[in-house]
Amino acid sequence: MGKSNKTESESGLIIKMVNEIVRAALTYHASDVHLEPENERLRIRFRIDGILREVANHPVSFLEPLVSRIKVLADLDIAERRKPQDGRISFELDKKELDLRVSIFPTLYGENVSLRLLDKTQIMLGLEHLGFSEEEYALYKKMIATPYGIIFVTGPNGSGKTTTLYSTLHTLNTIEKNIVTLEDPVEYQLPLIRQTQIDPDNGLTFASGLRSLLRQDPDIIMLGEIRDRDTADIAVRAALTGHLVLTTLHTNNAVGAISRLVDIGVEPVLISSATIGIIAQRLVRVVCPHCAEKIIPTPALIKEFSLENFKEINLVKSRGCQKCGAAGYLGRTAIFEILNLDNELKSLIISRAPYQTIFEQAQIKGMKSLREKGIMKAAAGITTLEEVLRVTSI
Repeated sequence: MGKSNKTESESGLIIKMVNEIVRAALTYHASDVHLEPENERLRIRFRIDGILREVANHPVSFLEPLVSRIKVLADLDIAERRKPQDGRISFELDKKELDLRVSIFPTLYGENVSLRLLDKTQIMLGLEHLGFSEEEYALYKKMIATPYGIIFVTGPNGSGKTTTLYSTLHTLNTIEKNIVTLEDPVEYQLPLIRQTQIDPDNGLTFASGLRSLLRQDPDIIMLGEIRDRDTADIAVRAALTGHLVLTTLHTNNAVGAISRLVDIGVEPVLISSATIGIIAQRLVRVVCPHCAEKIIPTPALIKEFSLENFKEINLVKSRGCQKCGAAGYLGRTAIFEILNLDNELKSLIISRAPYQTIFEQAQIKGMKSLREKGIMKAAAGITTLEEVLRVTSI
């Protein structure tokens, strides 16, 4: 009897711990939770505004029951501890519905757990709240209003591409449009939109799925990612036959997407004909308004970042306070590099002009690089120069 009560008490403690971990992650606006076993300790870290921060430290004996509880919630195999497992949890906490994407991976000291928090209220931002300037917002709205063609959103993992794409679909979503998606995985369920998750084990790849989706009479197609020539060719041809295609590529900047497509074998004439525009993006942390301090730039700093070109310079630094958890930053915003293809740029693509030639011509036509856009946000007091340097390259 006593043993049963003890077991129930321990079980209740673990259930409470999992709930508290998720509740704390929501409080800190974390995007990911990491449970990391070491020799004698279980480290818990949250990814907050793109940066990992340690939030708790427990004896490693807590690991196994915590992992078992998470496996039960995600409907995974509790007995399997030597192979990676992936799952999903629909979590209701404090009357709030939340989806958790679960990844469990065996390590030297036990199973490592990664939880991605998928909060629908965060993904459904209006386009106007993503970080576009007025000029960029008007240009992007014009691009997505084009009835057919392809728009590429580029950047590394964690740069906000999914948020931009979902916010775009949310803007375009009307009863008159048939919108279909092919994703890996489907992170958020959207009303009225037909969403499909790829399943390579059963023959449903991006390429094969896209071929089939074209027979579903779509107006707009969102393709999670272009990974190979076959998928790229089908996506480009879909854009040329009356569909608006939104997709992503892993490239460092907007012009780099053209080079990437050529490298995987897409004909430059098809890239030129189908592409409406290319957007590269990064996320920068926003300075905490409660502890921001204005700084006077030195002449050397002004010269290094070409700040003499700004009418007004409002550089700030972040001290760190209780409201931002001593981080100095509170939330994130995006910076965008938008390549809008006109006839001259399209001619350069067709002639297989080198990257630098296309980049320089795009800048002549007004395209600002990610570094330049970041400096503009720093000069406006939204972020810091250190943060811009962290996420952008020259």
